Amino acid sequence: MTNAFQQADNADQVKIYLLQAVANRCAAGSCPTVYKSDSGMVVIQGFPVTAEQAGINLPEGEFLVAIPCELLIEAASHLS
Repeated sequence: MTNAFQQADNADQVKIYLLQAVANRCAAGSCPTVYKSDSGMVVIQGFPVTAEQAGINLPEGEFLVAIPCELLIEAASHLS
């Protein structure tokens, strides 16, 4: 599965990333998934976790997501 998403670095520049699923728990794309982007980044789809729930401080613009450990292990084996 390949998807695209956009990230605005500033008002004048928008980058498009193509995502390829490397590990997931379902075929429909509606469950935790680890993606590899064409820019070499890893993008995670998971369950949202607030900084308050985790007991940490997050910089503005960063987010936490939870995924099963087994999914991360599977993804790592496909990325290395």
